[in-house]
Amino acid sequence: MEHLTAQDFEEKVMNANTPVVLDFYADWCGPCRRLGPIFEELSSEMDDVAFYKVDVENASDLAAQFGVQSIPTIIMFNKGDMVERVMGLMPKEALADMIKKHA
Repeated sequence: MEHLTAQDFEEKVMNANTPVVLDFYADWCGPCRRLGPIFEELSSEMDDVAFYKVDVENASDLAAQFGVQSIPTIIMFNKGDMVERVMGLMPKEALADMIKKHA
């Protein structure tokens, strides 16, 4: 799973031709650790969507830019526009449905 930083945000999110889903997380966060495998499963199942992890400890500038105050936070972009934002642990089916709604 590829990690996103502020340096590659513009290229990989804002200029992306496909929908992009970001998982803002931290290694010490229990719900984040439970969401991680779900996020990775979906990334391997949805070829037409780009998935990236954003470690709030190492990319605090991105977390601040999007006002991430609670983790996990999932933010979805389509053609450079933020189209969905959800916080907390989600079941795989709910996350998949949210992504499909905008993909």
